[in-house]
Amino acid sequence: MSSTNSIIPSLPLDKWANSFVDFITTNFSGMFDSINSVMTNVIGGLEWLLTAPPPLIMVVVIVALAWRLTSWKVACFTCFGLLLIISLNLWEESMLTLALVLASTITSLIIGVPLGVLAYRFKKVRSIVQPILDIMQTMPAFVYLIPAVLIFGLGNVTALLATFVFAMPPAVRLTLLGLQQVPETTLEAAEAFGASEWQKLIKVQLPLALPMIMSGVNQVIMLSLSMVVIASMVGAGGLGAEVLRSISMLDVGLGFIGGISVVIIAIILDRMTILGTYKNNTSNSTH
Repeated sequence: MSSTNSIIPSLPLDKWANSFVDFITTNFSGMFDSINSVMTNVIGGLEWLLTAPPPLIMVVVIVALAWRLTSWKVACFTCFGLLLIISLNLWEESMLTLALVLASTITSLIIGVPLGVLAYRFKKVRSIVQPILDIMQTMPAFVYLIPAVLIFGLGNVTALLATFVFAMPPAVRLTLLGLQQVPETTLEAAEAFGASEWQKLIKVQLPLALPMIMSGVNQVIMLSLSMVVIASMVGAGGLGAEVLRSISMLDVGLGFIGGISVVIIAIILDRMTILGTYKNNTSNSTH
């Protein structure tokens, strides 16, 4: 071991990482406080929107949305699943989890879709973005939770940041893939009619890439839900906190009902995004 160390010098990468985090927390604390405040208000607003109405009213609204986007079968499952969550006394925890997932999904799409468009338009952006996405998807979540806790402290914002880093890559990758799959003949026809680059993007490429982009939305939602337990370890509430509490108490029943609630929400969101996109594409093709 000593002979190897004498040949290959030790690289103080851990010290460099600590120095970088110290530099950020010292010089950009005001900016991070502003981000913390904004994201806290966003999460709080979504949670209020989901919990302010009586639970049965929200069930009716979500079931109607599921019926409109998908089918009566999914609507029936949505109704049964949400009523089951109410009967398990986990409604508020489920709505907080849903608020975190929605906030993470919205943030991921606001940043991920434009980034995917830029990666499609510019090869240099693509060459920079792709390795960063690889790191975001493969780095263990606990590693970037440490600097996030140092910067934002414990709470929902740190959980949102961790969920965002873990869930955003599919939004970028599938937006890029959807744009790359647009037929060249379609683009040439748009150019023949005098469409500008912006008009081609808005009126041709993005609409044709929409099914792939919606698949990215679906993947972002599923990855966000998979982070609920890890998010609870940094102070986030919701169903993840119930599962974490069941682990600390070795309470199998509490963990089971918390896990079942996560599964119900995951199935509802999965069907609403995937089947809803398929239904809209079918109706558009018939017209």
